[in-house]
Amino acid sequence: MLPTTEQRNPASYKIDTKSTLEILQIINNEDKKVPVAVEQMLPTIASLVDDIVVSFNDGGRLFYIGAGTSGRLGVLDASECPPTFGVPVDMVQGLIAGGIPALTSAVESAEDDFEAGVTSLKAKGFSKKDVLVGITASGQAPYVIGAMVYAKELGSTVGAISCNEESQVFCYAKHKIFLSVGQEIITGSTRMKSGTAQKLVLNMLTTAAMIRIGKVYNNLMVDLMPLNAKLVDRAKRLIDEITDCGPEKAAKLYAEANGNVKIAIIMSSLQITALKASELLGKNAGSINRVLDSRKIQ
Repeated sequence: MLPTTEQRNPASYKIDTKSTLEILQIINNEDKKVPVAVEQMLPTIASLVDDIVVSFNDGGRLFYIGAGTSGRLGVLDASECPPTFGVPVDMVQGLIAGGIPALTSAVESAEDDFEAGVTSLKAKGFSKKDVLVGITASGQAPYVIGAMVYAKELGSTVGAISCNEESQVFCYAKHKIFLSVGQEIITGSTRMKSGTAQKLVLNMLTTAAMIRIGKVYNNLMVDLMPLNAKLVDRAKRLIDEITDCGPEKAAKLYAEANGNVKIAIIMSSLQITALKASELLGKNAGSINRVLDSRKIQ
């Protein structure tokens, strides 16, 4: 029997005879199945997040590995973590079969190379304390499987995201995330429902893990890297919004904290120096709420 991702979808039969609006309605109706499929896997996703947090707290890193659309999604999610959460560029990394050229051009044969997956991890110094998440809609890509076998042999935490229940990658994963989105609207075009579902899970993995390690205050992105004028303005507005200190004071705090929003917030909230604020954040896993709560107890 063909894998689900390769089966024909009866809902889109004769889609080429439909009007534009009818085509869009078919796509939209199928896309509605995606969040339901993700919801069914929340407990497994949560378990993987918890292991990622353990790894981060031990100085480990998170690696995504995939081919084609799946690989591109992993690279995209990884590349957005430093500017969003202020983490080092190597803390979350995405590896794709075929390397950098495969990000913009199809290198389809690259996914068939089992040893290349192992080589990709070794080149990054992948170790036991790192986490590997294999992403593959079909679940059969040798490039991904090779990397997962290697990571498992090292004793690393390994997760797998696939849209086929009988995926081979699940044989090598502790955390098996099966996204039951059904057949694609265009047979085999896994950049559609499968890709959307994978992207939602990747959003959850990094966002939830970053929240858990103190990169978010309430629901505000306080560990952003102010690398351009827009982000500098956002950083100052965050300081003002959270502490209600006024724009001029927020700008002064921003400068004194050397652009570190969290330090500036603690400085204003507790009326302390930047050095003391930094020390308190270090003692409280980088969490503003923990710092403020510890002072309330005192």
